Amino acid sequence: MRPGAFLALLLGAIVILSYTLHRTGIQNAIVGGLMKHLETNQTILFAKDIDGRSRIWPIKSDTLSPTRMEWTEKDKEVKGILRRLDQLMPSVTFTDINTTTSAKNSKATILNRRSSYCIRDPLMVQLDLYDHLGKRKEYGGDFLRARIYSSGLKAGASGRITDYRNGTYLVNFTLFWAGNVRVSLLLIHPSEGVSALWAARKKGYGKITFTGKFLNGTSDVSAECGFVINTNAELCEYLDERDQEAFYCVKPKNVPCEAFVRLKSNNKPISYLTSLEQSLLKRSNVGVEIPQTFGDIHVITSERRKTTATEKCRVGMTSPSPSGFVWQSQWHPVFCNVSTFNTLDRINACLNRKLIYLLGDSTGRQWIEYLTKTVSALKYIDTHGTGKHPNLIAVDMMRKIQIHWKKHSHPIVTDHEYMITDHSYTSREIDNIAGDRDTAVVIALGQHFRPFPIELFIRRAINARRAIQRLLLRSPDTKVIIKAENIREMDNDQERFSDFHGYAQYVAAKDIFRDLNVGLIDAWDMTVAYGTNNVHPPDHVVGNQINMFFTYIC
Repeated sequence: MRPGAFLALLLGAIVILSYTLHRTGIQNAIVGGLMKHLETNQTILFAKDIDGRSRIWPIKSDTLSPTRMEWTEKDKEVKGILRRLDQLMPSVTFTDINTTTSAKNSKATILNRRSSYCIRDPLMVQLDLYDHLGKRKEYGGDFLRARIYSSGLKAGASGRITDYRNGTYLVNFTLFWAGNVRVSLLLIHPSEGVSALWAARKKGYGKITFTGKFLNGTSDVSAECGFVINTNAELCEYLDERDQEAFYCVKPKNVPCEAFVRLKSNNKPISYLTSLEQSLLKRSNVGVEIPQTFGDIHVITSERRKTTATEKCRVGMTSPSPSGFVWQSQWHPVFCNVSTFNTLDRINACLNRKLIYLLGDSTGRQWIEYLTKTVSALKYIDTHGTGKHPNLIAVDMMRKIQIHWKKHSHPIVTDHEYMITDHSYTSREIDNIAGDRDTAVVIALGQHFRPFPIELFIRRAINARRAIQRLLLRSPDTKVIIKAENIREMDNDQERFSDFHGYAQYVAAKDIFRDLNVGLIDAWDMTVAYGTNNVHPPDHVVGNQINMFFTYIC
């Protein structure tokens, strides 16, 4: 090679090397700067799941601050509600069932005993609880249910219970109707059972197992699903990052996560209770009557005392305890006056041009089933849904009425397969509602959450509340109604489905929704008053819930 050509080649190599080093330096500077920016301006949040695992929730830099603030506020609220619930719960242990509360050995005494009472008079009953050995209990926390009723009058009301934390309880009744009234005092669970149930509920998600179906061409592939899956296998993650909602399935081999189509559940043969604790949940030990010797209470009519309020029920009102009473099978709130929708003309006039969304569980689905049976012009339209729990739409074309029932998202606890492609979280459904003065939204959450740690329910309710707040900002005239969950059977699996779990959620929900401009249908208090012990209350109870709903919206 000639000297001149060699020098030219060497010079070119030096230029290329210098450019490469310079470019690498720029890239390193950029990467270093980005890493420094991420360290100072963008934190990846590690949100702890209830089982202790950490989940990474990635955050876009432009939404970092508000998202993190919302998550922090929500986590603080969840912890605050849990702390308040913990304060209500007993924390006791026992080694002998004979030292637990005995309904049969306990005593009920009327403190303001009279030969007769007037309507609206109080009736005060003191309960002194004893164990099976006849020893007086020295601490509280028993799960009790108090009710007055007159079977012939088809009347009933709940009682307000005060726990003095020393084995003594005060039950306050209001005598709402004239006639002979009887008192029912039930020990649903002794304090030792309550303590065991509350501790067991915190221990995990293992009581329910989910089986998902993925479509693989023309055949189905099954996979384990759930809120927590302990496996090293690849997972399909179904995340709602904004609301911190997550559900998982084990990814089937060679099948995409998007092919997830159906789901069902089963009770898993697992218990977080000891055999001694489980013995407290046998049917013979659940809902036992506390004996009382005072017999019927005689109540006479008083013209001076009205039993019903005069102001019409409207959203935003505060519901006391008890919130009302039953008389002649009709529900009468004590804080407001319900209108009567006992004719088809009145119902049609109320529903005219209404768009109603029933969001939640099957106790809300009962409403659309009741209305389509009662209002002949309301007809279902084919939504092309399949499976056991398809979404429902009923319409009256002439009166421009639409009623939608949409099931809430995970968890749906049922051994019947259902489609998961036609449901979403309640907060997302609310966000999709435009709203106006003719729109009403009813939210029914609770029953399906009982077998899981209560944090799941609390977070879901908080997300629904935030969606309601957004809805009322863009459409203040939209009516929003919270339907509390109701009591259910006592002969079902108490570790999973006890009314104690429902009551804890009922208390939490009243806390979460208390400051909103919404209406409350206190299905818990209503079903205690009616004395129904059915997850799906009978039609006359559902009809009275709907009657109160009509009063709120019409």
